[in-house]
Amino acid sequence: MTIRHGLLALLERQPMYGYQLRAAFEESTGATWPLNIGQVYTTLARLERDGLVRPLPENDGGQRPYEITDTGRAELAAWFGTPISRNDRPRDELAIKLALALTTPGVDVRAVVQTQRTATMRTLQELTRLKVRDDRPGDLSWRLVLDSMLFQAEAEIRWLDHCEVSLVRHRPAAPGGAAPTDRSPGRPYPAGPAVGADAPDAPARAER
Repeated sequence: MTIRHGLLALLERQPMYGYQLRAAFEESTGATWPLNIGQVYTTLARLERDGLVRPLPENDGGQRPYEITDTGRAELAAWFGTPISRNDRPRDELAIKLALALTTPGVDVRAVVQTQRTATMRTLQELTRLKVRDDRPGDLSWRLVLDSMLFQAEAEIRWLDHCEVSLVRHRPAAPGGAAPTDRSPGRPYPAGPAVGADAPDAPARAER
């Protein structure tokens, strides 16, 4: 979700000024996406430029509320009616991080996985406690956001478990196209076997 469409959705409820929009946005997203007031007013200026909102006269407190326009409603309806493509979502930094760790000399990939798993498990526990002591049982929007975060954390832990199993089974090819070794990811390759009489099993390997 973009801040742009979030503010339009809030203005569809009623006209609001900047600080009201920030508070309503954070409440609607369960405070999972904090905004600073500069982001709110910068976005409002762009929405006004594009004809999606218009400013109203200042109220008695000196705040200037904004209201959504018909063009803004059409934009909002199009956003709600368009499925979100995975190509539109941010790249998965964790997946990229592990992919790079596998090919970066000296990196202990298993340690990277374990560190992330510990952090994600801690987040999952915090979210579970938050759900248990939820003091807003009637707030469906908040519960849906919280459930989404719980499911994402659970899925990440399952994926990290899969990564650990894959690392155990992985046998990377040695440099120069030689046979795979038992090298663990992120660790140096072991020295090769001696050649000649001290390597009795070398011919057997060659015959396979």
